[in-house]
Parts: sequence; structure tokens; C-alpha cells
Amino acid sequence: MFLAGRLSARDKTTIDAVRLSLAGLHLSQIAIGVLGVLVITGEYSTGLIRATFSAVRQRRLVLHAKAIAFTIAALVVGTVSSVAAYYTFQALLPAGDSLRSTINDPGVLRAITGAGLYLAALGLLGFGLGAIIRSGAGAIATLFGLLFVPPILIDVLPHTWQSTIGPYLPMNAGSDIFITQRQPGSLQPWTGFAVFLLYAALAVTAGMIAVKHRDA
Repeated sequence: MFLAGRLSARDKTTIDAVRLSLAGLHLSQIAIGVLGVLVITGEYSTGLIRATFSAVRQRRLVLHAKAIAFTIAALVVGTVSSVAAYYTFQALLPAGDSLRSTINDPGVLRAITGAGLYLAALGLLGFGLGAIIRSGAGAIATLFGLLFVPPILIDVLPHTWQSTIGPYLPMNAGSDIFITQRQPGSLQPWTGFAVFLLYAALAVTAGMIAVKHRDA
């Protein structure tokens, strides 16, 4: 809200107000990502995973159950917090402010619910990396390295590479779902989310394979 109060009239006509209301997502994604990793690596660090696998011989069943339970929880918490953030932002805006919008405006509902979907998929990506690496610190570093480093590195590449590869990077593709003002060259919202979800699915699949073929 402090930022909204400092915006000029011109800035307010160009800024993505819905994305601004979801600014807390930048902190939420760190929390959800770390939690996704710890859901699986926590048991490895304490050795409790051996007892779990002894009780349930089908290791994939254990991971499926953990992944489903975590994804549902992350989706609910992420969606509720995004809706609350949006309505709180709107309530604090002065009457007639150009940043005001309603849930029925184009792209608003999709962006708000998409923020919850993004957080759930991000947590699932962390979960998959945790299952592969089995170290909390290593998986967390890998997760945020995968999200934040490629967009920085691609800036030094030729423009044709940036426009070809950039939209498919995890962070760029995932963020398409919770913005209402599409950037030139970016993917369509649901296409971007599908790409981001594919990263998560590949990580979880690799984690399932790793768990099956390695000792606990």
C-alpha cells in the first residue's frame, strides 16, 4: 500500500494492479518452496523415513500420499491468502482510485486463483527436488537456484535467445498465471502454468524413481 500511494497517475495506468496486490507472493513462494522440500527431507534428516518405508513397503505410495496431502494444503492456503490479499488491497484504496478493480474484471479471477495454483506447483517442485537430493539445504538451494538464476543469466545472451528460451524458464512461465497485463513475448497464462507444472511433474517423477531404486 505504501507503494500504491507513491505511484503517479501515469504509473497507475500502466502497472498491473492485481499483481501489485499479490506482492506478498514473493515471500510466500519462498515459504511454500522450503516447506515442500522439508516435507520429504525432514524424514531423511531424522532417519524416520526408514520406519515409514518399513511400515509401507510401496515407497511410491508413501510419496504419492505426501505429495497429494501437501499439494492440497498448499493450494488451499495459497488461494485463501491470495484472495485475502487482493480484497485487503482493494479495501485500502481510496474511492475512485484507478487501481481499483473487481473480481469480474478480465483476468482478475484467473490471476488470483492462479496465484494459489502457482504456489501449490512451486511447493510440488520443491517436494520433487527434495525426494531426489534428500538434503534439505541442497534441495532448497537447487530450487531457488532453478527459479532465480536462469532469468539473470539469460540477460547476457543474444536477444533472439532471450525471446526463444526466456518464456519457458520456470519463473517466467509460472508467473504468467497471476498477471493480468501480459508482457510482449510471454506465454499465454494457462500455457505458462502448464510449462511450470511440467517442471514440477518431472521433478516428482524423478523423485519417485530415485526413492524406489535407492536405499533409505
